[in-house]
Amino acid sequence: MAGSARLNVDELVDGQTFRGFNLNLLFWSFCAMFAEGFEISALGIAAPHLVREWGVPAGAMGPMMGASLIGILVGAPLFGSLGDRHGRRFVIVGGCFLFSITTLAVVWVETIEQITALRVITGIGMGALMPNAIALNSELSPRHLRAKLVILMFMGITLGGAVPGFIGAWLVPAHGWQILFLIGGGFPLLVCLGLLLWLPESVKFLATRPEREGELLRIARRMRPDLTLDGGTRFVRPAPAPKGTIAPLFSGGLAAITLLLWLTFAATLMANYFLNSWMAVLFEMKGIAPETAAITTTAYHLGAALGGLAMSLLLDRWGFLAVTAMLAVAGPALLSIGLPGLPTPMLAMLVGVAGFCILGAQFGSNAAAGILYPTGCRSKGVGLAFAVGRIGSVLGPVIGALLIGLELPLMLLLLVMAAPILLAAIAAFLLGRLSYRRFGGWQLDEAAA
Repeated sequence: MAGSARLNVDELVDGQTFRGFNLNLLFWSFCAMFAEGFEISALGIAAPHLVREWGVPAGAMGPMMGASLIGILVGAPLFGSLGDRHGRRFVIVGGCFLFSITTLAVVWVETIEQITALRVITGIGMGALMPNAIALNSELSPRHLRAKLVILMFMGITLGGAVPGFIGAWLVPAHGWQILFLIGGGFPLLVCLGLLLWLPESVKFLATRPEREGELLRIARRMRPDLTLDGGTRFVRPAPAPKGTIAPLFSGGLAAITLLLWLTFAATLMANYFLNSWMAVLFEMKGIAPETAAITTTAYHLGAALGGLAMSLLLDRWGFLAVTAMLAVAGPALLSIGLPGLPTPMLAMLVGVAGFCILGAQFGSNAAAGILYPTGCRSKGVGLAFAVGRIGSVLGPVIGALLIGLELPLMLLLLVMAAPILLAAIAAFLLGRLSYRRFGGWQLDEAAA
């Protein structure tokens, strides 16, 4: 390509073939998500040990379980907006560093109140990471691979969330529950260094910042070694969205999509975080040994990883219809966990099916949010979806604590959580209908700025 040519940034990104640049982006984003997934699940595995060692009633631990989710509720929209203003990479690195040091600090706490305070700050860091990582991967991935790569990145959360269960079974008996947070804080510090050295900035973001033209050119050369790009190349820039406002999320026909997306996030995450926080405790209430309960909870995350793989294949073709189908199966799968007299292998399998459906559907919603919004408000749109979703995330563990305190039967507890899954399925179906009308098919696309 001649150096004086004008190059559309969308064509620059969409003309890629998968190569080292994309693999590097996927690897470091996956590692960041893996660290976050570990941190999300670690407290749920530590909770039964805290109940025994500190003599704290399980029902009194609701605020501690929901603390990081409150932090995410604050951090996701705040740092989503900062990502739209100052760049995705800067906020991702900062968020990873923040939640790593506050996780390490849990090793030395002595009270539930101290853990609760640290978990709020941890959640703020996690809230900074998630929307900006989705936006970065959406903006650097070619259209034909975008949904797949965003979902593969986000699968790091589920695989990271599976690891604390193994540590709870094999290392906690010898080293105490603190080992969960020593590993959970140390690993993201290493990831943070890798992000600082090798994570690229979004070319679509840089294209809206004329003062960073040199950085845009350097990353474009790494992204497209098949093109000849020099200082004379001029990039056609996307129209920037209005700053400091959420108006773009409700204009151009996006209002109904935004509201239904928020409902889908909130309802699905309510069920997910209820299970994520209380599964080990519920299984121990049924008389299952702590080590067996910890291993069984890993089936949820492993099933979720398979659900993410399935969604990465389905979303490109079927959009929200695939999300609807998984949520329709998720309710019965969740209720099946409460059936009495299940042998441990069967229980683990049913837990895995629930993870496959619930988190598989959530992965689809995550990727869809990263695709639908235009560049100028993408991090903000995804961040607000996560923030509203965290209302459900907070309510899930808190409602779980209240119901566990009432000593309700397990099946009744699960029935309560099946209701929001049904609501999410209805919202996802309506999103599918709206997307079909907007884009002329089930496939999702970026809305015009």
